[in-house]
Amino acid sequence: MPRDLPPAPPRHQRAEGAFALHLAAGPRGTALRDLYQQAPARVLFPVPEPDEALTAAVLNCAGGLAGGDSLRQEVRLEAGARATLSTAAAEKVYRSLGPETRVESAVTLGPGAMLEWIPQETILFEGARLRRRMAARLAPGARLLAAETLVFGRAASGETMTAGTVFDAWRLEGPDGLLWLDALALEGGIGTQLAAPFGFAGAKALGTLLLAGGAAEAGRETLRSLPERVACGATIPRPGLLLARFLGPAGAVREAVAAALCALRAAQLGLPARLPRLWTT
Repeated sequence: MPRDLPPAPPRHQRAEGAFALHLAAGPRGTALRDLYQQAPARVLFPVPEPDEALTAAVLNCAGGLAGGDSLRQEVRLEAGARATLSTAAAEKVYRSLGPETRVESAVTLGPGAMLEWIPQETILFEGARLRRRMAARLAPGARLLAAETLVFGRAASGETMTAGTVFDAWRLEGPDGLLWLDALALEGGIGTQLAAPFGFAGAKALGTLLLAGGAAEAGRETLRSLPERVACGATIPRPGLLLARFLGPAGAVREAVAAALCALRAAQLGLPARLPRLWTT
């Protein structure tokens, strides 16, 4: 008689969200050319203010990302198209039982296109395991204003992240090839790394802001003119590319990134010096 085998361990249901957004310029401005979306990811199009660009709001219907979940995001703008992409709320990455949460984003901008990629912050719960990649390709004359914020632990609950992993990589290509490549990797004693005086120095959040294809020198002066809310550094890795980092408490980093976005979108993109309503409602 065959021996009774132990029951197989339960398999947790995983979410595999995705969307592919294709926008094109037309006689009445930028319009939707094509949209593919796969639950739990959804893209909504709230009516923008008269002086705003077309706005796409990304929504995670699952309410957050768990270990083993994945999200694929693709945005393509044809020549001359203008758009703002944000999220309806902050994204939450829950504690993992082992597998990583994967987020893959790809942005392609045609000649003269302009995109704001400004999702609200990503909140990493204690024990979260996040692997995220962002790749952008710009044609001649294209402009990209992008910002991402990582929050290490639930600030409102007083939680500090001491365990988990983070891998966050950026790749930016222009008409002549690679412009910028960067990655943040935290693993093992992540609490020690976040607390290290020559590391994150106890900061609860990290904000990254990137302006490509604009007037980088003028953009850096714009950032320097803003009130100092948190530790911030701005540099020009190469002509036409501005990079800024923000470190500090979660709420203060959000305010600093928001102020920088307001200033740069007005000075560099010809948009109002305010954030889309998604950030404030």
